[in-house]
Amino acid sequence: MKKNLLVALAITATLGMSYSAIAEQLTYPKKNIEVVIPKNPGGGTDTSTRTVIEYGKDMMPAGRIFVPVNKPAGNGLTGLIEVAKAKPDGTKLVMTTVELAMFPHQGKSPVTYKDFTPIATTIADPVVLVVNADSPYNTLQEFIDAAKANPGKLKVGNSGMGAIFHLAGVNIERLTGTKFNHIPFNEGTGPSIASLMGNHIDATLTTPGSVKSHVDGGMLRILGVMDDQPFPLFPSVPTFKEALNLDSNVKMRAWAVLATTAGVPENVKKELVDAFTVVVEKPEYQEALKKQGIMPTIIVGEDAYNMMKEDHDMYATLIAETLKK
Repeated sequence: MKKNLLVALAITATLGMSYSAIAEQLTYPKKNIEVVIPKNPGGGTDTSTRTVIEYGKDMMPAGRIFVPVNKPAGNGLTGLIEVAKAKPDGTKLVMTTVELAMFPHQGKSPVTYKDFTPIATTIADPVVLVVNADSPYNTLQEFIDAAKANPGKLKVGNSGMGAIFHLAGVNIERLTGTKFNHIPFNEGTGPSIASLMGNHIDATLTTPGSVKSHVDGGMLRILGVMDDQPFPLFPSVPTFKEALNLDSNVKMRAWAVLATTAGVPENVKKELVDAFTVVVEKPEYQEALKKQGIMPTIIVGEDAYNMMKEDHDMYATLIAETLKK
């Protein structure tokens, strides 16, 4: 009995030491780490950034902290460029967003995913097509059929021309042979959702978390998700491929990837990726995201790099086709 107790205590002590080692595994910082948030305070990118570094604060060396700084100027480009051009020592991080995959092809950005070392993804939510609960369209197929029968008539809201949700609409048109009346709401998704609630538009494109409370409350209905699998928050909503019997998947996602400058030493890269992998796997971190309407995801290191490259290439084709019209 006594022997078993001693063994149990030894195992507990070992586990405690292991966790402590993981929590303190960032050994390279000799100063605080600045975390650039290229968005205004209060939005999903800002909140998810502050959440991940809050749950990762214990892995910093004693006396060192993460310092979040909002730098939204120039649609966030100021902050992105600052970190891309920084000394590659891992003391400056930035929360890159899906716009990084789009802006270079629109002549808006001199930097691409190649200028960064991805660490961990905090958001990777698919785009969804949403209608009012009172809408005559109960399925995605019904909505697309109506769009085909009335070219340019159905009003589809987005967060600004050339932004992700507008390009998602363009992609739907390209894949289904339809034509929408794109209605931009440059202030963001909030106004487009409000317009849909008031039946001023026929549908809007956004992320699931943005409309979760409205869907749960029976005010809005999601017709389809632009991903290769159903979204966990709404498992009964079909993918576009499933709903429209398409030959291939339709993937459009709004992501946010914590990154640092390209070319950091391998030991720094490994420490950052390993440390934040532990963070994004923490149940308490994942629960914190869910409360914000964000579905946790574990896409880190090279997998995050591949996701960013995939979207960069996809937007290159999509935007080039859009500019031809």
